[in-house]
Amino acid sequence: MAVKRAPKSSPEVLRVTPLGGIGEIGKNMTVFEFADEIIVVDCGLAFPDEEMYGIDIVIPDISYLRDKREKVKAFVITHAHEDHVGALPYVLPDFPGGPVYASTLARGLLGNKINEHKLRNHPLKALDPGETVELGHFDVSAFRVGHSIPDAMGLRIRTPFGDIIHTGDFKFDQTPVDGKLVDFQAIARFGEEGVLCLMSDSTRAEVPGWTPSESTVREAFHEIMEGLEGRVIVATFASNIARVQQVFDASETFGRQVAVIGRSMEQNTRIAADLGYLRPPDTGLVSKGKIKDIAEDRLTIMTTGSQGEPMAGLARMANRDHRFVEITPGDTVIVSASPIPGNEEGVARTVDNLFKAGANVYYYAIKRAHVSGHASQEELKLMLNLTRPKFIIPVHGEFRMLVQHGRLAAEVGVDPENILILENGQPIEFLADGTARRGDRVEAGQVYVDGVSVGEVGDIVLRDRRALAKDGMFLVVVTVDKQHGTLVGAPEVVTRGFVSKADEKLVAGAAARIASSIERPGEHFSEPGLLKAQIKDGLSNYLYEQTRRRPLVFPVIVEV
Repeated sequence: MAVKRAPKSSPEVLRVTPLGGIGEIGKNMTVFEFADEIIVVDCGLAFPDEEMYGIDIVIPDISYLRDKREKVKAFVITHAHEDHVGALPYVLPDFPGGPVYASTLARGLLGNKINEHKLRNHPLKALDPGETVELGHFDVSAFRVGHSIPDAMGLRIRTPFGDIIHTGDFKFDQTPVDGKLVDFQAIARFGEEGVLCLMSDSTRAEVPGWTPSESTVREAFHEIMEGLEGRVIVATFASNIARVQQVFDASETFGRQVAVIGRSMEQNTRIAADLGYLRPPDTGLVSKGKIKDIAEDRLTIMTTGSQGEPMAGLARMANRDHRFVEITPGDTVIVSASPIPGNEEGVARTVDNLFKAGANVYYYAIKRAHVSGHASQEELKLMLNLTRPKFIIPVHGEFRMLVQHGRLAAEVGVDPENILILENGQPIEFLADGTARRGDRVEAGQVYVDGVSVGEVGDIVLRDRRALAKDGMFLVVVTVDKQHGTLVGAPEVVTRGFVSKADEKLVAGAAARIASSIERPGEHFSEPGLLKAQIKDGLSNYLYEQTRRRPLVFPVIVEV
């Protein structure tokens, strides 16, 4: 059936609205709405790109939800990666008392995060693989999937108009490190019962074949560590508990003690161990202050910074700016992660600095010390064949990935008209007769977190920051006779990030242009705003004529 636009007056519908995670990696958030009830699946963040100067993280715009806060029954979390839970501390204050349903490990990690942000009255409720929770019109059943964090779950959401399956992030790992297999039986059963719509992970929809098992990383760690005489330093995601366990196991095999460095790595390791998801070495972990007491050929250091973050442990070690560890010749560094889109330059810069410091570096381009936690094409087709959905909404991917996922769906028999490629803010409305239509778009942009500021920095501020970074600034102070509107003395010029003070010719020319724009025969400026505009326009044109650059021009008028 053709997907059509909803009429202005709609009958009762099941509305699915992505607020993030569509056409991008990160910021995952989807709203499920029926009658007067809403559930929200995931609430994640994205990392800023290099042109978002000063921005710490990016979170979804929840304006649509904020207007419906009384209808929100619960937040349901598929797993505890930041791109699925990282926005919760910034979003939950708008929903007082709103419960969050998550697995045991996710609750442990979220509890720590919520406490850090001093949030109260937001209960964390249990929803583990194999369990079902009733949330008004919605029955949500969690099933186990494979991913790079324990307790990753897909969701079967039973609604009055049919079942929706949200896969979360997944792959079909046949030999998982923790021995907990994907719940194929549940997925197949859901398919037998009938699936209205499948919302499926598209991250690796462009990659043929199958994603390798996490267990293959064990072989890489053993190959690298065998016979090494210096220190081993491993950088990975703090949330990749399975990877941390493999480092522990390999280190034990080769008689190495392990130190864990980095705030998030230390916290996640402690929480996962306390909950039984991680088995630290029998010798225990080495404290940061005792690292220098351990022989170099008997030491493994685990740290954060696999994405090239300048303030994370690995980058600081490479830059000799770390309190406890400094990269030295003889060190072996394993970057056990691939760059998230947008982080490639930061990762490359960190790897270069590690080589400059004398380390031998194994990274994504030369050694398989990392495998993805996301399904490749054959796994995506298997998920489609197991669930046999009427509709599919590809999620969690950049736009080209969504399109490719749609093509895979068509290959296995999904009606091309039922393959719904969306954008953030584009609702799909399912009706009682089993048809679907596109609803009216809702607001679904980006909200920037800048220090303690949430949403106060907008696109205009970012535009100015980009201009400052690219072309610098040109500040001119003009003293004007208040009564006559004429120039008093020569304009004072200050530049930052544009030209050096030595460029006296350009600065003198700018001052002359300002003076000529003010002292026109028979023309006086009694309004400071008009005078500022005149100076700004004239000076901007002059600077572009001379330099082909457009710095930000800031006129300051002093009236005497």
